[in-house]
Amino acid sequence: MKKSAATIRAEERNYYQGPEWFCTFPTNPIKGLEREEGIHRRDPSSVIKVDDTYYVYYTKSYGPHVGFSSGDLSAKVFPWDYAEIWVATSKDGWTWEEQNVALKRGEPGRFDDRSVFTAEILKYDGKYYLVYQTVQDPYVNRSFENIAIAVSDSPLGPFVGSDEPILTPTMDGEWDGDEDNRFLVKKKGSFDSHKVHDPLLFHYRDKFYLYYKGERMGEEMYMGGRETMWGLAIADKIEGPYVKSEYNPVTNSGHETCLWQYDGGMAAFLRTDGVEKNTIQFAPDGINFEIKSVIPSGPIAPGPYRPDEPTTYPLEGMKWGLSHKLDGWGHLVRFDLSTHQADIYKRKSKFN
Repeated sequence: MKKSAATIRAEERNYYQGPEWFCTFPTNPIKGLEREEGIHRRDPSSVIKVDDTYYVYYTKSYGPHVGFSSGDLSAKVFPWDYAEIWVATSKDGWTWEEQNVALKRGEPGRFDDRSVFTAEILKYDGKYYLVYQTVQDPYVNRSFENIAIAVSDSPLGPFVGSDEPILTPTMDGEWDGDEDNRFLVKKKGSFDSHKVHDPLLFHYRDKFYLYYKGERMGEEMYMGGRETMWGLAIADKIEGPYVKSEYNPVTNSGHETCLWQYDGGMAAFLRTDGVEKNTIQFAPDGINFEIKSVIPSGPIAPGPYRPDEPTTYPLEGMKWGLSHKLDGWGHLVRFDLSTHQADIYKRKSKFN
């Protein structure tokens, strides 16, 4: 019997798996962090629980943005420009109360003086750690962006940021000419030659695993869209130094990082960009990821609830959380896990 290319590809890539990892993510409004004219709230962190209270950290900025073409180096470029990291609390995950600035921008001249944004939170050894992106003034097309870490004794802060970045781009590409154009290059360099974004930190295998998104100098569009990929840097101590994995990039797709620990390994949701967008993947060693399901879509920039105890089934790490919605002015919404279609399939299989 002859086999088509599609059949051969499906067999080779192990497409015929069970539905254990298949799901959808309905979203619903929340109270307290709704759309508000003139304010951007976006990129929520994972949600943590301290005693009886949930905490989330997110990017907040004010006013419209004009992009890079205005000619005014002081003008706000993007919703995450001139931003700070705020914290909100909730008792039930639905009604939230905005509390205060958790982390402010750095003093003039520092690497983080223009904006701090896209934070993630980790509870460790009685303290609270934020990892986040930074931009130094002026913010232009060819600006290199870094990742820093901040610490506090309280989940409400204030958080004190590191004096230097803990992760920087490789910067091993070469610009072509002096025009402020990030697509004009003589050499593109590594997958993270231009920017390191979307940090996500775990205490894993007695080390600290820092996942991040890389952006390349001279980035191009391919069959799956933008050529963004994820990298990994590992440290023995939480403050670093962080050493990039020799396996980088550890994904060939994905925009905002979204991962959770499961069964001794790392599960990941790759929402968009790249040939493997809208997939859930799993790496038993936290490095070598394989596709476990292809899902219709998912929440934008999801920050799932991260319980202290280990998860007991594959998708528990995405049971619920917050994401952002882009509606003129970004605001936060709640997503929940739905395994309805997979559950129907399993019930039918049980009685067939």
